[in-house]
This record gives sequence, structure tokens and C-alpha cells, in this order.
Amino acid sequence: MVVHRNISLLPYNTFKIDVNAQVLVEISDPTELDDIFQSDQFRSMPKLILGGGSNVLFTGNQRKVIVKIGIDGIEVAKETEHYLYVKVGAGEIWHQFVLWCVENNLGGTENLSLIPGTVGAAPMQNIGAYGVELKEIFHSLEAYDVKTGDRRVFDKDECKFGYRYSIFKGELKDKFVITSVTFRLSKKPKFNIEYEPLKHSLDQLGADELSVRAISEAVIQIRQSKLPDPVVIGNAGSFFKNPVIERPHFEALEAVFPGIPQFPISEKWVKVPAAWLIDQCGWKGKRRGDIGVHDKQALVLVNHGGGRGKEILKLSEMIQKSVQNKFGIDLHREVNVI
Repeated sequence: MVVHRNISLLPYNTFKIDVNAQVLVEISDPTELDDIFQSDQFRSMPKLILGGGSNVLFTGNQRKVIVKIGIDGIEVAKETEHYLYVKVGAGEIWHQFVLWCVENNLGGTENLSLIPGTVGAAPMQNIGAYGVELKEIFHSLEAYDVKTGDRRVFDKDECKFGYRYSIFKGELKDKFVITSVTFRLSKKPKFNIEYEPLKHSLDQLGADELSVRAISEAVIQIRQSKLPDPVVIGNAGSFFKNPVIERPHFEALEAVFPGIPQFPISEKWVKVPAAWLIDQCGWKGKRRGDIGVHDKQALVLVNHGGGRGKEILKLSEMIQKSVQNKFGIDLHREVNVI
């Protein structure tokens, strides 16, 4: 365990917001959590669990103990005829784990390539992309009870996965620290290429046959062509969730906006791309000083350098208001504002 005091969080968040933390503790072993949550030194101080910092927006200095999860390791927990169950440390970089799966020809993560963040953060919001969600390959996770210090295993049903949601964003928020995740990966993959952009990317790459590697490379190509690299320009990926609205609401909008795209969820519900809504409100590519909206993907807010978290939050609120005024749709943030 390494303890830092009065340290800048700029290297610890992909938005590149320069705020200070009173205390930042880096841990590499689950047992070190007792020293943070059960010891007299830090027990009375509020805590914030931080993975890769790719889904947070800091709006000011942090008078908290920032707990940076650095628990690594990838190990095979069990093998059956069709599946490999792989236990992964919460601090492993998600995309590095995806690449490990690709190298071992294990199916399930390929559509989730290049998503920023750590493995431990992935089940918290049930990450998803190109027709696949994490819950489809999830088996279980181990977590630390911050109140009692007990270790608990959660299965898929107990996690209550939904669209960009799990129980750890709801009733168990801030009550557990995820220390490892076990995935069920396919030895005989079945591929999901329903999204047209993915099919087009596969064609561009000249993929003669579907494979874990081909799909992963196609997803990477799409993401790199549309999304800014956090190393180059500060961002946290998709800032808003795609809203789900009732079908009569969608049909009323379709009568006014004939080109409005949709992804049917059920007979009652329709998902509408947030990026399209934001673009229609004229925000794509807009810049306000050091911050703005990405010029290739309206769903991504960016820090061009030197921007402040409060400025990005204000911009997001302006976008929400304009979408509500034009379409009657409430956009909800995917990024955690702290």
C-alpha cells in the first residue's frame, strides 16, 4: 500500500482535470482494504474508489481518501468442454484483458474492445458496445464489505444488471469494493455482428472469416475513427446514456423528425441515440474556451487542456436542457460527477 498526500489527480482521470486530493492510497492486494476501512487512520474520512478514472468528472479538490485499485492478475478458475472461467483482478486494464482473450481465442469480450477503464469498474455499469453487454459473459465477482470487512461473492442475479446499471450503482452504492471479477468465456465463440458499422468495418479490413481477432480489430477501428484518444485530448467517452422512451412518444417525434433513428427495446419501449439528439441541437463540434463537444462524436465532451470540471458540468447541463426543450427527452449522465 502506497499513501500519497496533497497530490494532483490529473494523472488519475482521463478528463485530465487538475484537482488535488488530500489523500490518495494505492492498493495492490485486497487485504490492504482493511488498513483503509477498518483502521483508525482513515476510518472517519469519506472514501472514493477509483479505477482507471475513465468515468469520473472531478469538479473540485477532494477532501477524501481516494482509493486507487491496483489489484492485478488473470487466472483460469475452471474449465469445461465449452467454457473457460477466468478470474481477473479489479485493477487490470479492461482492454488489456480483452487482448488476452483475443490471444487465447476466447469469445465474449471482442465487441467490448478498447473500452477505457478497469475490470473492476466494468460490472458496476454493465459496460456494453456493438450489441454486447458485460452481463452476457459475467459469472461472478468478489467484493469487500466496507462496513464489516467481510468478503462476499455476487452472482449474476445478485448484481441486478440493467442498461448501464448494476446493484453497485443503486442500493449497494459505496457499500462494497469490487476486488475481482470472474468471466465465462467461450472456447467455441458465437459472434454478434448485428450492428451495421461493425459489418462495414469487417469488410474494410478484408476479414475472410469471422474470428475473435477480426471482430476485435474491427471494433478498435470504429472506435479509433470516431472517439478521441484520452491520451491526446481529455474525455471520459460517452458522457450521456442513450435514452429509452415510450413508443407513443417516439412516434410523435418521428412525425416531426422523420429521420430519427431508433433501436426497439420492446413493443412499449424504444432506445434513441443520444448522439443524434445532441447533434440535432447543434452541439457537435462546439467549443467553449478550453472545453467542448467532440467534432466526430456528439456524445463525447472534451477538455482541450486546462478546462475545469465545473465548466464541463455546466456544458452538460446546457446540452440536457436543449434536448429536453426540442425533443421532450431527459438525458442522463453516464459519467460520475464528483
